[in-house]
Amino acid sequence: METKTIIVTGSSRGIGKAIASHFLKLGHNVVVNGRKELPSDLLDYFNSFEGTAYPITGDISEPGFAKQLIKETKKQFKKIDVLVNNAGITRDNLIIRMSDEEFDSTLNINLKGTFYTTKEVAKVMLKQRSGHIINLSSVVGVVGNVGQSNYAASKAGVIGLTKSIAKELAPRGVMVNAIAPGFIESDMTESLTDEVKEKALESVPLKRLGKAEEVAEMVHFISTQSYITGQVFHVDGGMVMNG
Repeated sequence: METKTIIVTGSSRGIGKAIASHFLKLGHNVVVNGRKELPSDLLDYFNSFEGTAYPITGDISEPGFAKQLIKETKKQFKKIDVLVNNAGITRDNLIIRMSDEEFDSTLNINLKGTFYTTKEVAKVMLKQRSGHIINLSSVVGVVGNVGQSNYAASKAGVIGLTKSIAKELAPRGVMVNAIAPGFIESDMTESLTDEVKEKALESVPLKRLGKAEEVAEMVHFISTQSYITGQVFHVDGGMVMNG
């Protein structure tokens, strides 16, 4: 099997950690990233797999770092096969109480960060005439959610960005897709009461939380395809159904 080079932004926990681990288990080179230096125990965990974990610390909402991330990855591994734009934050509040900072910081990381890294990696992938860009959106970006207008706007923006860039890059064989996870087990959901979880699961036909590994499996599937681009894949237990 060909060893690929994958960048996963926001790899320190949750879905990002699961995606990085999935590719490392398969023996690939994975650039792991967080705004803060990844703790030694997490790096030990990543290094326990067959693949090579290469940490690059920085904030993807800063254009200068996005350039550094792509440049350093290309220098280290000579190519970039997959960029997974996973890094994201929430700053929840009702619209009448939401501050400019809560709105701006959410869009800066979730949407502008995705734009910055995609813009830089596109230059590499266009020359290669190959590559996959996989953006993490959310069901909230499709249907909205009370108290998350900033998050919903950022994730809806990711979908629009994905579809537009997919059309731009397709002639050179570069594919761009998005994944919209639903209610996934995470640090956030662990802190919820059973009552809150039960209420949330009423909207999930499969009646359970998703696992981060299930999102990682979808990322891997998309990265192996050669005729899928501009799509949004829902990993949500049936939470959002069209038609």
